[in-house]
Amino acid sequence: MSAMHRLLSLPTSLPRVLQEWPVTAQRAARRNAMIALTACAERRRDRDDVREFFAERATATTTAEDAGSDIPAPPTRHA
Repeated sequence: MSAMHRLLSLPTSLPRVLQEWPVTAQRAARRNAMIALTACAERRRDRDDVREFFAERATATTTAEDAGSDIPAPPTRHA
């Protein structure tokens, strides 16, 4: 479509664009919300995995200490 043809069709296409705007805006907002929800779910899953890992480590360390085992404690990091 040439630039002149687009320019001439602008007055007829403008009402259609304005009429369709709320629908396209709603679709974009819904898509953005779905993307954000997916990112939040991934972060929550990662947080839960880390929490579970540390809980297992704490249980294993406590069990080893209670048993009088010679298993060394995990090293600590100093900032």
